[in-house]
Amino acid sequence: MRSSRWAPIAGWCAATATSIVLASVALLPVLRTSSPEDAALAQLPAADSTSFPAPLPSVSAPRTPNVTPTSKKPPKVTTKPTTTPPRETEPTTAATAPEPPVTTTTPPTTTEDGWTVTTAADGTRTYVRSFRVEGGQAVIKMTSDGVVSLVTATPADGWSVQKVQDSPDNMAVYFNETQHSFIIHATWFNDRPFVQVSEVGS
Repeated sequence: MRSSRWAPIAGWCAATATSIVLASVALLPVLRTSSPEDAALAQLPAADSTSFPAPLPSVSAPRTPNVTPTSKKPPKVTTKPTTTPPRETEPTTAATAPEPPVTTTTPPTTTEDGWTVTTAADGTRTYVRSFRVEGGQAVIKMTSDGVVSLVTATPADGWSVQKVQDSPDNMAVYFNETQHSFIIHATWFNDRPFVQVSEVGS
């Protein structure tokens, strides 16, 4: 009776084992083709039993390149070149001989009969004299070449002056008021001056 009880269980185990073996054999090619890592691992040489496993690569932060800081150059100081202005050159003039000093000689002065006489370098004599009358004052000049001229004539208050000359060597100066006149008559006569003063009216 015991053998008949275990017979079905033994048959089931045998069938189960057989199906497992067949499934493994069938799946083996698929497993080999689908995992290339197994093929790669199969080709690796067997590890030495005495060596330690290879250490994992250490992951570190990427290194920054070792760059030495360049020394900063001091900024260039550009200075404007100092240029001195060119000296003004004075115009060169040809050396000229100094002019001789002009010497002025004063003609000698003398007095003749109330006339102030001056003699020029060429020998010409000049006579100057002032005449005063009630009607005014006149300054008369004569030269030795026979020319008579009036220098100044200043009438007194209430009087008028008039000059009359018909030739270079003959001249009369009138100081006039109503119905009253003073006459200074000057002429060159006998190589000398001649003057006559007269009064007309009253």
